[in-house]
Amino acid sequence: AEEAKNPGRDLAIGIVGSMVVCVAIYMIVAVSAVGALSFTRIGDSPEPLALILREIGSPRVATFLAASAVIALPTVILAFLYGQSRIFFVMARDRLLPEGLARVSRRGVPVRITVFTALVVMLFAGFLPIDAIAALANAGTLTAFTAVAVCMLVMRRRAPEMKRPFRAPAVWLVGLGAIGGCLYLFASLPSRTQLWFLGWNVLGLAVYLLYARRRADPAR
Repeated sequence: AEEAKNPGRDLAIGIVGSMVVCVAIYMIVAVSAVGALSFTRIGDSPEPLALILREIGSPRVATFLAASAVIALPTVILAFLYGQSRIFFVMARDRLLPEGLARVSRRGVPVRITVFTALVVMLFAGFLPIDAIAALANAGTLTAFTAVAVCMLVMRRRAPEMKRPFRAPAVWLVGLGAIGGCLYLFASLPSRTQLWFLGWNVLGLAVYLLYARRRADPAR
């Protein structure tokens, strides 16, 4: 939000607009895939779209699609790194992490926290299975979305006159629906992932209470 010229407008358009476009594209691809091949075969394949293309007689296009998917993976990783580095940056600025990590270069780039984020990601990626990392990331994202929805309902109740650059229509319906959907998806995760996630949260809470809480700046 700090890097947008008009966060109240730009973020709303970007988030909602990208969701609408992505949902439309996914639905078109899903309908086309099910129309071309049985959903049972698609569900059992680790590469459903490439399988469909091979089945309809386009093996070269299938190979090109698989290669494109591999090439596109770094863009997703960079997006996650970009977001996580900004979270660490705010934590360092609030002294929940060493404050020196929040310093920026002469051009205003948070180089230190970006390198720190890359090292943390490399450490976890090197010692944990990728499926476990993905499942934990999903659990964290669902929890964050649930917290946002809860905060929205609480703030609407406690501060109804607060300025809201982005207004949510039918706030109780949207909020409760978001909470219910996120909790349902979280419950569908493997039990091992839920236990790992609970353990990480307990560890994070302990670090906060024993270290970060005393260093945090209440004014921020």
